[in-house]
Amino acid sequence: MNEDRARARFESALATYRQEFETFFLARLLDLGFEYEEELCRIRFPVEEFLFNPQGSLHGGAIATVMDISMGHLLKHVTGMAGATLEMKVQYLRPLTSGTACCEGRILRRGRSLCFLESRMFNEAGDLAAMATSTWKLPAGK
Repeated sequence: MNEDRARARFESALATYRQEFETFFLARLLDLGFEYEEELCRIRFPVEEFLFNPQGSLHGGAIATVMDISMGHLLKHVTGMAGATLEMKVQYLRPLTSGTACCEGRILRRGRSLCFLESRMFNEAGDLAAMATSTWKLPAGK
């Protein structure tokens, strides 16, 4: 692992984060880049060695984190409200070991208080690396 690169990313995240959507510390640490279309949140980020598991690929927890962020940010973008993840299922299909990953969050069904979303993560070649589905709770009375 390139410790200088990891240290620099951490220091940059500390210096630039704001406790807001897209700029919170973890988003800065992972170097997440956000794009939105109508009901899609696309996140691109570099696959970094300091996020690898012992087998030499992006840790499943890092993958799940970015997928959760893609769905939560989409929900905020579309509804104007910050939801809460009630449950999430992730299926890991292939390892991510280098390049830039792309994650796309989509709304499957939107209700008044519950929303169902999915997220798909792709490697740099566009191969599907992971899929997730989740249930989200919107704030009451909004």
